[in-house]
Amino acid sequence: MTIEVDLASPLRVTDLLAAREPLTVRIPPAVRDRVTSGRVFLSKVLGDDRAVYGNTTGFGALVGYAGRADQRDQADNTLAHLGAGQGPDLDPALARATLLVRAHSLARGASGVSPHVVDALAAALATTFAPAMPRLGSVGASGDLIPLGAAAQALRGRGYAYLDGERLPAAEALARSGLSPLPLDGRDALALVNGVSLTTAATALALHRVRASHRASQLLSCVLADLLGCDPQFLDPGLLSLYGHPGTAAVGTTMRSFLSGTTPTGERPLQEPYSIRCTPQLLGAAEDALRYVDGVVAADLAGVSDNPLFFPDDDRVVHGGNFFGQPAAFAADVLAMVVAQVGNLAERQLDLLVDPARNGGLPPMLAAGPGQQHGLQGVQLASTALITEIRRDCLPASMQSLPTNLHNQDVIPLGTQSALRALDHASLLSLITGSLALGLRQAVHVSPRTPAAPACAAVLAALAAEIPPIDPDRPLETAVRQAATIVENLA
Repeated sequence: MTIEVDLASPLRVTDLLAAREPLTVRIPPAVRDRVTSGRVFLSKVLGDDRAVYGNTTGFGALVGYAGRADQRDQADNTLAHLGAGQGPDLDPALARATLLVRAHSLARGASGVSPHVVDALAAALATTFAPAMPRLGSVGASGDLIPLGAAAQALRGRGYAYLDGERLPAAEALARSGLSPLPLDGRDALALVNGVSLTTAATALALHRVRASHRASQLLSCVLADLLGCDPQFLDPGLLSLYGHPGTAAVGTTMRSFLSGTTPTGERPLQEPYSIRCTPQLLGAAEDALRYVDGVVAADLAGVSDNPLFFPDDDRVVHGGNFFGQPAAFAADVLAMVVAQVGNLAERQLDLLVDPARNGGLPPMLAAGPGQQHGLQGVQLASTALITEIRRDCLPASMQSLPTNLHNQDVIPLGTQSALRALDHASLLSLITGSLALGLRQAVHVSPRTPAAPACAAVLAALAAEIPPIDPDRPLETAVRQAATIVENLA
């Protein structure tokens, strides 16, 4: 069944996820009216010979020069110089999510855009069409100019696009999907590129994936504690209440529900290693950070990212900086820090689990026949490589401002880099938590102890139903991904 998105309603992360497939985008009459009103007002403003950036001027640092007189030529003037992106194409699913975010921003009616532009975005999203957008080129300051420029060109039938996952000349992709090349004037072209819709989409999708791994980490931490027979007092509600942080209290409540029914062995140390004892504090701090990112993403999805903005009721054209992606830059850098520390936790928990000196006497590497078999040895090596990949590349991008564009853009947020990095790292985090989940599935195979908490037992039963024990050794790359998906769905 095709999912519907109404441009009169708040945009949600689930809508961006749904945009991976053909999507029905509804444009209610009230939305069409306000877009039309903004367009009529633009015509009035231009008729009054008022200066409007991008209509009567050049672009960026060349704003002091006159633009092209013919507005259709002005569209070329906008887009041609932005064809400078490099690197691989972005995932078509991300490109389609970006189109949806852009459509929602333009549908607010403050951009002076032609109604047929919003119609064209909706029509493209109803197919499998996705513009080929280069990964490299945006600094997220005046919008995601270069990747969005490639998207605008693809909608015009220039450059390249994907259809059903196949990369084609854009004109061919449009023709096959029954779409017509999109006619643009200067304002339409600028409105398509002068916003941080790629940054917003990537941050939102990264947040979704990190939240899934964060929930999985809470659940897996409980399964680990249950299998080892740990005393659950580290989750005591009075203890965590006095810590004073709401995220920790929330995580503690969740983890207590997962560990309800556990029976400590009494053989563990009085105080567990921090990778068990401090999980509510670590994951609780992550929860507080993720709540901050939740707010930024919700605001960006609801906001108008463009310049200038048009206010017909007040007879005003306002030039400003609503295309400056600083909020998402900070938020995506916070996501990167959360990913690194949650990944650290899962990797350390796997290390504890495979170590017979700390895992309650289970065989080394959880091998069913140590020496003859090697159990989780390869998986642990890979998880170490994954976390070091994350840690090596988590320097905040939002602090790397570098003047560009003849010092017109003398401060830049670099949110696009932050957001794309967070999205990449979110995938790696899922693999690390999947590695831990696979280790726990193997641990119950080589251990006489079975989980006592019903929720923990259900996790291991679900894993065992889909993933055979490692006995004998076999390649495990697919099993890691399977385990991650199973646990994320359960959590």
